[in-house]
Amino acid sequence: MADDSDQEKTEQPTEKRLKESREKGEVPRSRDLTGAAVVLAGVAALMAGGPASFAHAQRIFRIGLGYSRDALFSDTLPARALAEALHEALALFAPVAIATLVAALGAPLIIGGLNFSGKALQPKLERLDPIKGLGRIFAVRGLVELAKALLKVIFIGVLLALLLRHWQGDMLQTGRGPVFGGIALALGLLGQAGLWFGAILAVIGGIDAVYQKYDYTKNLRMSRQEIKDEMKESEGSPEIKSRVRQVQQAQARRRMMQDVPKADVVVVNPTHFAVALRYDDGKSGAPRVLAKGADLLAQQIRTVAGEHRIPLVEAPPLARALYASTEVGREIPAALYVAVAQVLVYVYQLKQAVAHGDAPPVVPNPEVDPDLMGPYRM
Repeated sequence: MADDSDQEKTEQPTEKRLKESREKGEVPRSRDLTGAAVVLAGVAALMAGGPASFAHAQRIFRIGLGYSRDALFSDTLPARALAEALHEALALFAPVAIATLVAALGAPLIIGGLNFSGKALQPKLERLDPIKGLGRIFAVRGLVELAKALLKVIFIGVLLALLLRHWQGDMLQTGRGPVFGGIALALGLLGQAGLWFGAILAVIGGIDAVYQKYDYTKNLRMSRQEIKDEMKESEGSPEIKSRVRQVQQAQARRRMMQDVPKADVVVVNPTHFAVALRYDDGKSGAPRVLAKGADLLAQQIRTVAGEHRIPLVEAPPLARALYASTEVGREIPAALYVAVAQVLVYVYQLKQAVAHGDAPPVVPNPEVDPDLMGPYRM
């Protein structure tokens, strides 16, 4: 369908899509950036060695060129000279090897982070298909890699040509004069050439890193339909979620209606709202809402309250304020303490009047701040 076409995939990948990609071993990587880091690290380590590197190189030449007459006729000369030369070479290039190893392991962390996936090690037979291989070569990514390779050849070739032309006299000078002076000059030229070479690779690698990050994100883009499907898989379909909410609301209503008989009073409005309150002086510091409802649910609360002889008090502003400000199971806000206290005192006086056969007290009309009624103010 058209929804799955590349033109439709304009949405950024979700966290789930990115996580799945990493699990497959697919992360943005720039080989050019890694190469630049390796070259610069190696050259920096070589140049940081300075006198120590020169001393090791000096001893290597001395081992290879300086022998006594007795040593020339010794059977152990080749092995001994080779062992000494390898020891000096190891001391010379060990810092370079360590620096390049650290750079090779650390450079990929710049844009892709550390990632290990067993799926990436699994063999894929489709990669052996020559037709698909040709398709990958002539795809956009293949053309980009070809363009980068040509740019590297051109830039590096031009750089080497310019350096050879500029250092022509110095390079010839390394073979003339004192040996150790030639060694020092050669190491200096090698370090400068490495720095220029690393700088060119760093520029190319930086551009490539930006492109790889963009290309990685572009390939993972999703269509709106794919995002909707993913949300359905992870969170469930809207129909199921709606049904779950309905069941939860029904269960909450049943529990709420079971608590209505425990109420001390039900404040009504007189038909649209009903709020059941309970005050337990020994357990709570303020009256608590046991149940509340509007319209049909309010009628059900009034019916249950009537069946269990719970007093109904008509106080429309207070009923609306309690309904808007307090959730079921929570204590009423401090701003309604006085109004609710008037109602509870009335209920207590009403019970006393009924018990002694006295005239019923006057129904209170508590004042309530309109702001507490929220959207239900008159």
